[in-house]
Amino acid sequence: MYWNEKPYHSLDYEMKRIYGHKIYKLALDGGMTCPNRDGTLGSNGCIFCSGGGSGEFAESMAAHPSVTEQIEAAKALVEKKMSKAHNSTALDCPKGRYIAYFQSYTNTYAPVSRLRALFTEAIAHPDIAILSIATRPDCLPPEIIALLSELNRIKPVWVELGLQTIHEETARFIRRGYPLSVFEDAWNRLHGAGLTVIAHVILGLPGETRSMMQDTVSYLGGLGTHGIDGVKLQLLHVLEGTDLAVLYRAGGFQTFSLEEYLDLVIDCIALLPPETVIHRISGDGPKRLLVAPVWSGNKRLVLNSMAKRFKERGVCQGDQYRTP
Repeated sequence: MYWNEKPYHSLDYEMKRIYGHKIYKLALDGGMTCPNRDGTLGSNGCIFCSGGGSGEFAESMAAHPSVTEQIEAAKALVEKKMSKAHNSTALDCPKGRYIAYFQSYTNTYAPVSRLRALFTEAIAHPDIAILSIATRPDCLPPEIIALLSELNRIKPVWVELGLQTIHEETARFIRRGYPLSVFEDAWNRLHGAGLTVIAHVILGLPGETRSMMQDTVSYLGGLGTHGIDGVKLQLLHVLEGTDLAVLYRAGGFQTFSLEEYLDLVIDCIALLPPETVIHRISGDGPKRLLVAPVWSGNKRLVLNSMAKRFKERGVCQGDQYRTP
């Protein structure tokens, strides 16, 4: 099965199917912290997490205090980039062309009143089609899910959960700070409230075998009737300033080669049901912070190599999916 000539159900395909045109993501800063950094659960964060809370590409609240200012600044960057790519001074930008993505740290780790103000301002912007919120499953009390459900009746709301792995030993090692049961509870409550749920999975965590990584993906494919709504498959990036970088330089683990990663991602995508939207197949960390793997800094190389490898293997999403 193919989705607009791709062997997997990409986010780009899904957005064009629903909206009729490409949708761009604007990374925003809600000024949050994280219970894994403020002393509630820990103070150093997850082992792989940088000082920017995995939001190095987000607009800064310090530079642009209001959400509207951040949206306009991020739009200008996207439109400049796209105009350059298309060799044009202006883009045809219909209303509702963007996703407001609250990315840095834990974006439900605040009082409901503050979240309401931030998120309402975002979805009130005429150019915003979707609100996407990156958070932790242990930071979703009932009153916050009720708020997100309310906003979802105005514009679609996505909730992105940093699962990373289903394996408890790995979760403890990376200092995730919650057991799998907490993720399951959050997914059930979000799903029951009609919200779109996207899980982040890191491929290449120290100590995990290929089989363990595939088990995590299979688990997500088995949620609900047709699997989880969306998945981000993230190559493990070793970033400067993280505890992971210290471990890597001490010889504590190795990162994937490009060829190893290509085959692993294809095997993982084959395990997912056709309905699950693939939001990411690699990710690209900020080059100024990237320690390893160096090849991952070349996004075009990764995507072109992935397309070629899919074609060579003749594999499509869902080929190895088994109905629960």
